[in-house]
Amino acid sequence: MSRLTTLRDEYQKLRARLEQGGGAERIKRQHDQGKLTARERVAALLDPDGPWVEIGLLVAWDQYDGQAPAAGVITGLGRVGGRPVVVVANDATVKAGSWWPETIRKMLRAQEIAMRQRIPIIYLVDSAGVDLPYQGGVFPGQYGAARIFYYNSIMRRYLKVPQIAAVMGPCIAGGAYLPALSDVIFMVDGTSFMGLGGPNLVKGFPSIIG
Repeated sequence: MSRLTTLRDEYQKLRARLEQGGGAERIKRQHDQGKLTARERVAALLDPDGPWVEIGLLVAWDQYDGQAPAAGVITGLGRVGGRPVVVVANDATVKAGSWWPETIRKMLRAQEIAMRQRIPIIYLVDSAGVDLPYQGGVFPGQYGAARIFYYNSIMRRYLKVPQIAAVMGPCIAGGAYLPALSDVIFMVDGTSFMGLGGPNLVKGFPSIIG
């Protein structure tokens, strides 16, 4: 067996594993809640038998003790109604769709593609917000999380790139800013909500302010 064949087989196995997101148990939990997984949502959104070019599947697969497959977000290019679009879909089977530093980089890359190509971007949002132990790597710097919202504003105000957000579940903190700065927001009745902080933050707020 050639080295190239070996690498191909290794990649195919790794790809199949990463496409399972958080694994069979968490996929089942998502289904038990009456929800589709992120990949099922993307497949339902895109034109049947149309092209799909995923970007960044291997990002973070070997980091965080294997707890962040694809950095918890699916990004890529496809077609909706025959029109090219960029898709960003939080994977709620991966730590409730939390954001790691690599998640930010993938989302920024997707937005940059939409801006350069002047094509719509669709956000399928289902996120618990930043994974707090790693927030130090999420916010700082020129290409930290705030740039996502800067790009939101650039696309909306100057480039006129359509931004469509579908809120598919809980969307906390940054997960709420993203749809709030989009042109159109769809929310699932009885399932989705947007907020700046979750219950634990609200409970802890009195002790924070003294």
